Formats: sequence, C-alpha cells, structure tokens
Amino acid sequence: MARADEIAPAPERLHALDAVRGYALLLGIVLHATMSFLPSPFRIWIIQDTHPSITLGILFFAIHVFRMTTFFLIAGFFARMSFHRRGAQGFIKDRLLRIALPLLIGWPILFGVMRPIVFWAAGLPNGGPIPGRPIWPPVLPQFPLTHLWFLYALLEFYAAALMLRSGIVWLDPNGRLRAGIDRLIALMMRSRLAPAILAVPVGVVMSLDPKWIGFLGVLTPDQSLITNLQAWVGFGGAFAFGWLLHRQIDLIRILERRWLLNLVLAIILITASLGLSIVPPPRPDVVKLAGAIAYAPAIWTTTFAMIGLALRFLSGFSASRRYLADASYWLYLIHLPILMALQVAVSQLDWPWPIKFAGILGLALPLMLASYHLLVRFSFIGMVLNGRRLRRERSYAAVAGSAAT
Repeated sequence: MARADEIAPAPERLHALDAVRGYALLLGIVLHATMSFLPSPFRIWIIQDTHPSITLGILFFAIHVFRMTTFFLIAGFFARMSFHRRGAQGFIKDRLLRIALPLLIGWPILFGVMRPIVFWAAGLPNGGPIPGRPIWPPVLPQFPLTHLWFLYALLEFYAAALMLRSGIVWLDPNGRLRAGIDRLIALMMRSRLAPAILAVPVGVVMSLDPKWIGFLGVLTPDQSLITNLQAWVGFGGAFAFGWLLHRQIDLIRILERRWLLNLVLAIILITASLGLSIVPPPRPDVVKLAGAIAYAPAIWTTTFAMIGLALRFLSGFSASRRYLADASYWLYLIHLPILMALQVAVSQLDWPWPIKFAGILGLALPLMLASYHLLVRFSFIGMVLNGRRLRRERSYAAVAGSAAT
C-alpha cells in the first residue's frame, strides 16, 4: 500500500494534472485537424488540401513532440493512484470498463464510419487511402487501430505494470529495492538534467531505427497489434515514470518551480528539431543523429514544461476546466470521422487556409460538445467513461478535492 505521506499533498494539485491529461486529448483534435494542410511533398493523410500551410505544419510538429508522452505520464501517475485506491481486482475491473470496453465497442463503429469518408476522398485530387498503409482486410498482426491505438497501448501498459509490480513485490518483500528506485527518481528529478536523462532511451531507439522520420517523432502504433519498440520505450517509459513519480508526489513541485526554464529550453529544442527534420534528402546520417539528439530531450523538456505550467496556473478547482477534462475523453473518441468529413468537404474550396481550419474546428467542437452534454455526460456512456455525474452544478463542489481516475 502507498504510505500516507505519499498521498497527503494530492488534493490541491490533482486538478492541474487532470487538466493536463484532458488538454493533451483536446490538442490531439487540433493536431488531426491540421493534417490535411501539411505542406508535405508526399501525402500522409486521406486528403491533401489545395491550400497547405507552413504555419499549421509547425503547429502539428510542436504538438506532436510532447502530447502523447505527456498523456501517458499522467496516465501512469493516475494508474498507480487508482490501483492503491481500488486494489488489484478493482483496478482491473475499472480499466476493462473504461478502456477496454470503449475500444471494443468504439472501434468497429468509428472505423465503419471512416471507411466511406476515405472512399469519398479517393474521388478527389490528392485523396484516398494513405499510401503505404495496409489494405483491408488486414493480415494480422497488421490492424488499423486508427486514433484508438492509445487505448490498446494503455491496456498493454496496465498489464505490464501489474506484472512488473507483482514480480518486484515478490523479489523485494522488505521494500529495499523500491526505496532505492525512489532515491534514484528523486535524485534525477532534483537535477536540471532530468529531461536529458529521460530522453536517452527513446533517443537511442529513434537514432538506431533506419526508418525513423524526424518530422513524425515517436512512431505511433496505429497500424499493428504488435506495439513497436519506439512506442514501448517512448510512451511506455513515460507511463512507467508517471507510475514511479506517484510514489513521491511532492517531486512534481519541482516541475512547477522550473516551468519557465523548461519552457524556454523546449522552444529552443523544438525549433532545432524542426530545422533538422526538414533537411531535404538525401539526409546524411549525422543529420539524422543530430535530429534524434534534439528531438528526444525536446519531448521531455516540453512535457515537464506543460505539467509545470499547469501546476503553476491551474492548480485551483475550476468548473469549466473540470467539465472540459471530463468531456475530452468522449470528444477524442469520436472526433476523427467528423474532422475527416469536414476536411474532405472543404479540401477543394478556393478559400484561405485560416478560414478552412477555423471552420473545421468551429463546426466540429460545438457539435461534439453538444453530443457530450446531451447524450453522454449524464448517461450510461458517461458513467462508463468518467464515472457517474450529478446533474446539479453543486456536484462540482463534491468532487473538488477528489482525483479523477
């Protein structure tokens, strides 16, 4: 069980971490909205808009650097909290309900809706199935998990965490090994080199992968049931670090104190990574290595900066932030076919890209928020995704000091 001194500081700070997790999902919606506008010589989305944008390309790159690493770090943090609140059986039941069930039910529905949108795009210039992606039906283990790959990865990380924890508890009945790991984590967190240290594993994996593309960062496992090594090291490592960080919650205050330093370094590293990623082919090996050396610490520095910013400015309870954090899961689950349809619809219009991009988000977000409030928030679906919600506004006060799981 977690020691009492480990969880005492939690209530005043969890609002910020819950907001970070929710905003990471919402940023994913913005990221996917940019993809039809990317100024790429080759198509990486179902449609390539007639008005590409360098600005949106930079926005895509910046969001993609840190978004999923941040999400999985917070997921690991909350996973350990939930495990010690519910126990092993309760934790497994809860994760199956909130993660596995949405994956099993949501995937066929969403994929079934996206297929005709892809066929629609195929009838337009620069549209159709993404080149290089496996055809349907896939040959296992290839499988189009689409944007729901994060649920599949979470289930893998939960299983790995439970097995590792059971093995460590069995091998370390006196807790000496765990105490030693805690000391190492604390020592690293107190060092300003923490982002660089955490960046080493994923940097090595990216630099050794001959197919690594600097602009796309950590390779997301969205097309296979076998999660790739980059994702295990990059995202699984973030999940594990979040799990270990929860053992010493007070360490997150270091991120709050260093938010400005990490933000400045993040901007510098992202800029360097972007410059190295767009070097035209043939790319010398030294450029690829330099790109990995810049990109890996950019991931962790930006992740620390975003969490530090939230801890500094978003630690207090806010009904609107809590609402968005609750809604973010549903919005992320359903957003992709809606965005895809709007992207295809405007792709051939002779409008400036700012109008198209704003129109896509301006239509999609209110529609998705309305579906959440009217169909999900107080329904069985909302109970599965977020737990039961009371209809009265005073319900926010009842949860102000509790952690979202």
